[in-house]
Amino acid sequence: MTEDSKAESQKAKFTTGSTMRHVITMTTTGSIGLVAIFLVDALNLFYISLLGQEALAAAIGYAGTLMFFTTSIAIGMTIAVGALVSKALGKGDRVLAAENGGAALLLIALAMGLVTAFMWPNIGFLLGLLGAKGQTLEIATGFLQIVLPSIPIMAIGMGASGILRGVGDAKRAMYVTLFGGAASAVLDPLFIFGFDLEVTGAAISTVISRFLIMAVGLHGAIYVHHLVKVPSRRTFSGIARPFAIIAVPAVMTQLATPVGNAYVTAEISNFGDDAVAGWAVIGRLIPVAFGVIFALSGAVGPILGQNYGAKLYHRIYEAMRDALIFTLIYVLATCLLLALLAGTIADIFGAQGEARDLILFFCRFAALSFLFNGALFVANAAFNNLGYALYSTVFNWGRSTLGVIPFVWVGAQYFGAQGVIAGWALGVVVFGVASVIVCFRVIRKIEHADDDFTDGNVPPPSAHSPFTSAKGANIS
Repeated sequence: MTEDSKAESQKAKFTTGSTMRHVITMTTTGSIGLVAIFLVDALNLFYISLLGQEALAAAIGYAGTLMFFTTSIAIGMTIAVGALVSKALGKGDRVLAAENGGAALLLIALAMGLVTAFMWPNIGFLLGLLGAKGQTLEIATGFLQIVLPSIPIMAIGMGASGILRGVGDAKRAMYVTLFGGAASAVLDPLFIFGFDLEVTGAAISTVISRFLIMAVGLHGAIYVHHLVKVPSRRTFSGIARPFAIIAVPAVMTQLATPVGNAYVTAEISNFGDDAVAGWAVIGRLIPVAFGVIFALSGAVGPILGQNYGAKLYHRIYEAMRDALIFTLIYVLATCLLLALLAGTIADIFGAQGEARDLILFFCRFAALSFLFNGALFVANAAFNNLGYALYSTVFNWGRSTLGVIPFVWVGAQYFGAQGVIAGWALGVVVFGVASVIVCFRVIRKIEHADDDFTDGNVPPPSAHSPFTSAKGANIS
């Protein structure tokens, strides 16, 4: 590699060029791999539905709700990885970025190991809280007993993808989940039907795909970009604090959604296995249809982080505006497609009765709520990367409690299972709008504080941000 090409490869690429192009490139490449994983989950449920037992589909629905918790914790820590790495790169310190990456992956492995150690012996109890009973509880328990030990493996792979997004390598970040999704697509029918293992086969396939996700992610982060350095004890302890300050609120933010979904699942369970099976299909349909919006949150974070590190505030405004425009166009187009294909989607999964009614209602009406979900995701990405991660926590928990529980409860009491879905969709409107308003105010606050510092009046926001140590030395 020549000196010029080496210098180019180490450049913070998001600090120049069109912000809309960066948003589109990072989002589309990130969503390909992400949607691939979610599509495999949907295919998994489709294969299970072919076995002709509602209890099996309902069991996957309950297990999926519980796995959502673990995935959300991993996503929260991945956000912290991306924030630390991208900000260090934006400041031009590649060595620090590598130290942050190595320490963060170690922290992720330790944290997710503890989560697994807690959840595994309590699987039956946790599923019972969601409303699982009898044969459905037994099937879901067997599935999770196989899958849960692979949580740290999955989390390390996701953390590595966060490093790749932080450096701007959208293609390799996409490969992390794309290869895992491709493996599951091949292995699911082989284990479920070929080896006649049914739900057990789906669990084994999931574990194998997670190992592949980790391998691909670590290859890109370690061997291609050299952004994972084994930390010394001093470096590890120094990075642990800023990582935790970002990761803990980010994890709490991410946990809000599965908590809200768990409440929805518990309310839906009152209407029988048919309703739970319909909710399970919706749960698989949402990330396939709106995976691009989920990816947008992770994609815009490094763009904001690098420009924040470089103090290019006008580009932060532009990136936020472009991300919201992208959300509007994508969600409207997707909702139109879902409305047109609603009946076909229900037929693919063999949904009947209450399950079919719920799927049709979501596709034709409730899906529009992702206009506001998308706005909330974009605002959360900004909060997490600009040193205001606590704001993400507040808005997400507000959405998943005040924006879910009362709406869902009223909907269930007066309109049945469809009322549950309607309440879940309506609750996001206020929080989506409010989060965007607060987000732009935060950006203005940071910019004005930095302007004052330049004039010699007050310290810059970074002096009080989560990226500084207790002594005020910037360690990210």
